[in-house]
Amino acid sequence: MQPTQRALPERLARVNPTRAFLLALAFILAGLLLPGIIGGLVLLILAGGMIALARLTWSVQAPQTRLVRLVLLTALIGIAILKIL
Repeated sequence: MQPTQRALPERLARVNPTRAFLLALAFILAGLLLPGIIGGLVLLILAGGMIALARLTWSVQAPQTRLVRLVLLTALIGIAILKIL
């Protein structure tokens, strides 16, 4: 890594939380409103991004936060699978 590039966790820490929330909300609404398999795939892509983010931040999260993230990811994946079927 070049000295001018920041590590990924440092860059993620600088993301505007409101913008990140609105982007995730747009993905969820698109996934729920798009028909069948297309909506399910959008939700699965969102779940994949959330899993990657959770892996990066797992060690610094409180156990309660970890539990909430796991419950939300499970629900999101479940909804995506139901939408695909």
